[in-house]
Amino acid sequence: MIDIVKTASSPAPGQVRSLLPDAEAKQKLRRKRSIKDGISRWGISVAGFGVVFSLAMIFVYLFWEVFPIFRGATVDPQNEYSAAVTGVDTNRLLLERYEQLGIQHTSDGRVTYFEAGSGQVREQFDVNIPAGVEQSSFGAGEVVNNTVVRGLSDGTAIVTRHRYDYSYPGNQRHIDPDLEYPFGEAPLQVDEQGQPLTLVTIENASRGDRTFLVAATEDGRMLLNSITTRSNLFTGETSVEQSRHQLPAIDGTPVKLMLEKSLRRLFIIDDTGHVHFMNVENPQNAYLVQRVDVGQGHEITAADFLVGTESLVFGKSNGDLSQWFLVRDADEQRALTHIRDFRSHGARITAIAPEYSRKGFLAVDEAGQLGIHYGTSARTLFLRQVSDVPLVNVAVSQVNRKLLFEDINNRVVVADLWNEHPQISFRALWNRVWYENRNEPEYIWQSSSGSDEFEAKFSLVPLTVGTLKAAFYAMLFAIPLAIAGAIYTAYFMTPKLRGIVKPSIEIMEALPTVILGFLAGLWLAPFAENHLPAIFSIFLIMPVFMLGFAWLWSRLPADIRNRVPDGWEAAMLVPVILLFGYGAVSLSPFIEIWFFDGSMRQWFTDIGITYDQRNALVVGIAMGFAVIPTIFSIAEDAVFTVPKHLTQGSLALGSTKWQTVVGVVLPTASPGIFSAVMMGFGRAVGETMIVLMATGNSPVVNFNIFEGMRTLSANIAVELPETAVGSSHFRVLFLAALVLLTLTFVVNTVAEIVRQRLRTRYSNL
Repeated sequence: MIDIVKTASSPAPGQVRSLLPDAEAKQKLRRKRSIKDGISRWGISVAGFGVVFSLAMIFVYLFWEVFPIFRGATVDPQNEYSAAVTGVDTNRLLLERYEQLGIQHTSDGRVTYFEAGSGQVREQFDVNIPAGVEQSSFGAGEVVNNTVVRGLSDGTAIVTRHRYDYSYPGNQRHIDPDLEYPFGEAPLQVDEQGQPLTLVTIENASRGDRTFLVAATEDGRMLLNSITTRSNLFTGETSVEQSRHQLPAIDGTPVKLMLEKSLRRLFIIDDTGHVHFMNVENPQNAYLVQRVDVGQGHEITAADFLVGTESLVFGKSNGDLSQWFLVRDADEQRALTHIRDFRSHGARITAIAPEYSRKGFLAVDEAGQLGIHYGTSARTLFLRQVSDVPLVNVAVSQVNRKLLFEDINNRVVVADLWNEHPQISFRALWNRVWYENRNEPEYIWQSSSGSDEFEAKFSLVPLTVGTLKAAFYAMLFAIPLAIAGAIYTAYFMTPKLRGIVKPSIEIMEALPTVILGFLAGLWLAPFAENHLPAIFSIFLIMPVFMLGFAWLWSRLPADIRNRVPDGWEAAMLVPVILLFGYGAVSLSPFIEIWFFDGSMRQWFTDIGITYDQRNALVVGIAMGFAVIPTIFSIAEDAVFTVPKHLTQGSLALGSTKWQTVVGVVLPTASPGIFSAVMMGFGRAVGETMIVLMATGNSPVVNFNIFEGMRTLSANIAVELPETAVGSSHFRVLFLAALVLLTLTFVVNTVAEIVRQRLRTRYSNL
């Protein structure tokens, strides 16, 4: 027996329970819905604003990393004191690498080491000038060699080199300065006639043990001494051998000699502002190559090489500064060429000090101004009056963080220097730049080299062009296939076949791009190189072949065509495509023999077209396969969702299916198709792994389909792990990321505007 328990909510006998909630229940339901709606509304709003905020923070972070490269230099004076030696001329002022000691070379033959921060003398050396002989001239080699030469009044010269011994007692760095004589303490006989040496310079060969010492004598002769040192392997003794040569005379009175470190070229500045370029590679047959009017009516008052001795910087009596270097002409002859000017000081330039490891230099003038300039970027980063009296010397440390400058009253100022990224400017990033050893201005990306004298080339133009080039050829391959396939699949294909094709293509989007890049670089690129006729046949002849097959199909009897159900016609093309592809590949070697002398690649080379194995053609195919699923999926959905009453109405009015597609479906679906194309373009622009593995990563500026490229994204992936954090290279890579992000942001914004206008225009259909 079962007991039936009546609950309080059970209706009484004879009553019917109402299924509708009462007023109180409705109120509770409304309250719950209101809370849920509020939570959803706030959640969606917060998520939307979070996305916008995140995007804004990405921009802010990139700007934060990029901003320092466009800052100028700053100079912060720390102390002022009297020079270690006063009352005589300072021939040269230097700073050692750790910025603790300064060096003062004076005309009385003394070398003084002093504390850079306070001016206190640490060590002082007297150069071994013989009694009764005076210093008549002073010269120095490239700043990184630490070598100076003093010409004497008896036709001899003394060569010295400063060096340091470092020790670390109690974990504190201690520097012991010293002065050495690389060719012995006895003066070298330069002029056998004993005439005073009025000008002198010295340079060590960049490779080997050869040194050239060039001097001008009081009676107007120019002499070149070739000095060779040999060390005895067993005793360690060093012998010095000299050979003396007289150089050809020049028009004018020389005022400065400058010798390139390759020991091939000598530049002689005269008192009329002309520079004489002399070839001294073979000293006994030295000859004058060129005479150039650099001064343009003004006296050249200061000159020096930039690091590497490729570029010469000249300062004039009117305060102008210019950079020159040798450029090959049409006859492959080198000529001294004016490259760029810097901001004028407006006062007589008195001294120039090149940086040790970059193409920059400092200049001081008679108005007490200090200027900091950089060659590659053509920037004047700092130009300000720092003294009330003329400045006569300036020195910068090897790490570019401290500088010294001396005025006419032998007062020395030590200052902290911030000049981290002088090589970057808008001009260097986006305009053609004339780099050393180049015949003309060019767009070049070359961020590193094996030499410390390397001139960094940070042009973003090759990377931007490479990005657009890769995207262009990928879209050229993907758009026709993806959109045509989307239209056919959505509108013409039978639902059963569409249920197979659409998921299959969308699954392609899940393929890792690194696999596509791997296949493109290691399989497709060699295959395309060895079967170029087949590739062109597939691209150019296969569509015609397919249209021809369709025309033949339309001419078949109706009873044959009707055996294939509507929407399955595309399946008939599969064996045709496979057969044509096989035939094209099989005939490719014979086509090369018949029409291209056995090699189509060599034929391209012979007609002046460069062919690289990993090129834009390979990238276009590989990246096209990566982009097709994105474009196809969005475009197919847009076409498929066109309201049926529009297409049925068009067909009912007598239009054919193709007329309906062109006149109704495409205009209605155009916002979605346009969005699909833009999504695919954004995917192509940001693609990294395919272009990294299949392009050859050559930063060239052209749209040649047979040459490679380097894109912004691939460049970041390749170089960012290897660069020093905070360096100019590091920040330029962040700038490249900012350019890439801005490019995609602008493209997507424009695409959304166009999409909305298309949607508004065709919304009335």
